[in-house]
Amino acid sequence: MKKQLLGLIAASAVVLSSCHDDNKISPFSYPDMAEAQNPAVLFTTAGGVKVYNGGFGSAVAADPNHKDIFYLLTDRGSNVAGQTANSIIIGKPDFDPQIGKFRLIDGKLILEQTIELKNASGAKLNGLPNPAGMGASGEVPFDLNGNKLSASADGIDSEGLVLAADGSFWISDEYGPHIVHFDANGKTIERINPYGTGTGGRKIPAVFATRRANRGMEGLAITPDGKTLVGMMQSPMYNPSKAKVANSTILRILTFDIASGATKQYAYVMDNITLTGVSDITAVNATTFLTIERDGNFGGAPTNPATFKKVFKIDISNATDISDAANSDNGKLYGGKTVEELNDAAGLQTAGITPVSKTQVLDLLKDLPTIYPHDKAEGLALLPGNVLAISNDDDFGVIDDGKNGFAAKILPATNSVDRNRIYFVKLK
Repeated sequence: MKKQLLGLIAASAVVLSSCHDDNKISPFSYPDMAEAQNPAVLFTTAGGVKVYNGGFGSAVAADPNHKDIFYLLTDRGSNVAGQTANSIIIGKPDFDPQIGKFRLIDGKLILEQTIELKNASGAKLNGLPNPAGMGASGEVPFDLNGNKLSASADGIDSEGLVLAADGSFWISDEYGPHIVHFDANGKTIERINPYGTGTGGRKIPAVFATRRANRGMEGLAITPDGKTLVGMMQSPMYNPSKAKVANSTILRILTFDIASGATKQYAYVMDNITLTGVSDITAVNATTFLTIERDGNFGGAPTNPATFKKVFKIDISNATDISDAANSDNGKLYGGKTVEELNDAAGLQTAGITPVSKTQVLDLLKDLPTIYPHDKAEGLALLPGNVLAISNDDDFGVIDDGKNGFAAKILPATNSVDRNRIYFVKLK
């Protein structure tokens, strides 16, 4: 099996000929891996832990006109668990989620531009949880000194990224969930959610408001014709409740027609209930996509090592549209149960639902030329020549210290602080 898979996947550099005069690189060679260089320090904790303005890697988008340019996305900023249930500690409350424009030079990622995300009035966004009725996650934020922070309508936990043909960006998040359209300078054009509290007045289906906190719309893709956004939920939604979906492996995929706002929904079956879930989705064609499922452990760790970080090819063309014409809060019911309550492929089949098809194409823990040392493989972009770019979230170089504070995020396999990287894999 492994020999067959390796026959399909060559995790080695691929040489491509540039067809763009402005790229000035011909031929162009992707390395096996490129790492972001010299991230700035956002702040240093009282205990001397450095928090970096890395954090780029929650998603990756390739510039179609420049083979050496990649856009990488941060999430809401450095944070750890608080002292009480549902509380979180925000390391830098005024941190503005952002897109980094990186250039690949001599096998290294060089940050050339930072695009800060802003609201429709041009004011900077932040990573604070949203207020009730606007995408509240139930999380209660505090600063490092124990002061309670206010919720913010301008909060976004950015996770999925699309670069449109006109140079604008679409981003999905884990709060609302929201799908937000930004211009090339990071200013909000439109904000879409299940509540109608964004700009433009358009909505996504009400059922998506049942998303699990910190497990919202983790991935976002756009079809090659530029007409349809495809959003991927990270984990089974708490629909109708956490207790009733405890054994569910069913995630939702949302398609959103950009021109009309029309939506469709499909069921995706995650491999098993122990996984963190699906971290991203990228388009192959109008109906075929690549996703990445993962656990939350570090690759190559001497104890409790990662065992599951895999890329799958999925197809929605024969899947059942599970949309609810009534747009009820829990979506369409089957035998009185929500889609999530059906739990698995067998439950879907009994209800007459065909999920998206799914075939493994890559195992990051087995098919790379070196150890994959990270815990969070979070971004996917398919490049010309069937080269897959995979980015990791380095969590700003910090991790929860278990005492309501920050510790350096040290990779067990390398004994070094985690950094943003892009891995390049040739797929067949």
